[in-house]
Amino acid sequence: MKDKTELEEQIRCLEEKLMGLQPCTTEELTLLLSDDFLEFGSSGSVFCKHDVIAALTCRSEVQVKLTDFRAKLLAPTIALATYSVCSASLFCRSKITCMIRSTVV
Repeated sequence: MKDKTELEEQIRCLEEKLMGLQPCTTEELTLLLSDDFLEFGSSGSVFCKHDVIAALTCRSEVQVKLTDFRAKLLAPTIALATYSVCSASLFCRSKITCMIRSTVV
């Protein structure tokens, strides 16, 4: 079993790929997300695996910062990651959006 620091780093790396903070191909995104993946947006919209991959591959210029990352092992093969994300458009830096996110992996 991995220690807490190693687990957090591995999950953080995967989350950063999904947010576009690390280079990631469409093929890698396809492998990262399960076929029954669902994303619940802050608007209440629900996005499937295909929706998320499509959005990530045609993403606009946005600066994203991930902070306060924590991962907690819930069971031997299940972890909960929580973190904050702040984003700002490169064209309108005065509009900054921050949200709290969570992922079960």
